[in-house]
Formats: sequence, structure tokens, C-alpha cells
Amino acid sequence: MAHRKPHLPQKPCAACGRPFAWRKKWARVWEEVRFCSDACREGRHAKARLDRAAKRR
Repeated sequence: MAHRKPHLPQKPCAACGRPFAWRKKWARVWEEVRFCSDACREGRHAKARLDRAAKRR
């Protein structure tokens, strides 16, 4: 039976701004975690984010 984990802490990604939830592997370093994925950490989403912002204007 799969169970949901609705009460895990969340914070926004510093690169894409989307919220991401706590993971067990981040238990000791949760305060230092800033990015939701390796792609965001390496800046792979930066160009797409800038393009979306330009289209909104």
C-alpha cells in the first residue's frame, strides 16, 4: 500500500522557483539545499526561465 507524505517541509527552488519537498537523503543538510534537481543546480533551466519571463511582458 502506497502512503502519502503530506506533512514534509517544502521550500522553493532557487533556480526555477517551483516548490520541492524534503527527502530523506537531505536530512542532514536540508538547510543547505537550494535547488530541486541537478539540472537547476547546473543552470540548465536558466535560459528557459528567461525566455518565459520575456514572453510574459
